[in-house]
Amino acid sequence: MRPDEMQEKAVDLFLKRMHCSQAIVLVGQEKLGVAAPSVIKAMGAFGGGIGGTGYICGALVGAAGVIGSLYSRSSLEEKENPRMWAATKKVVKNFEELSAPYGGVNCAQIAQVDWMERDQVKDFYTNPDSRRQHCIRVVGETARALGELLEQEAAKMAEKNEAK
Repeated sequence: MRPDEMQEKAVDLFLKRMHCSQAIVLVGQEKLGVAAPSVIKAMGAFGGGIGGTGYICGALVGAAGVIGSLYSRSSLEEKENPRMWAATKKVVKNFEELSAPYGGVNCAQIAQVDWMERDQVKDFYTNPDSRRQHCIRVVGETARALGELLEQEAAKMAEKNEAK
């Protein structure tokens, strides 16, 4: 899946009401050739900014989670790849630049919705002029940037393996 296809699919999933965090992880998993439905399900808790609190946009959390799934460990017997830190920093830096026009990396800044207020949530989803348009852009651009980063990381891994 190319980065532009990741962008298109993530936006489509978001428009169908999948949380931003889930849409990013799902396309990231697809790019990596991984299928982990329990991870997609777990990412639901990051929609609306960590449990609907408005903290940290779920798209950022999802992108960082994909990097973690690529480079981290699932047991004490495994070792983490130090590339995880550099790649995650790139994700964060890109997201900071992407979200700067909206005031920051928090869902509350980008969407400006109190997820506990039913009328605000309804307006977010039904009003074509709501800030949901900002979220659509953020989800799409985050998915595309993640795809580009994953391709760069794959190239680095290939170079490293060739050098051996």
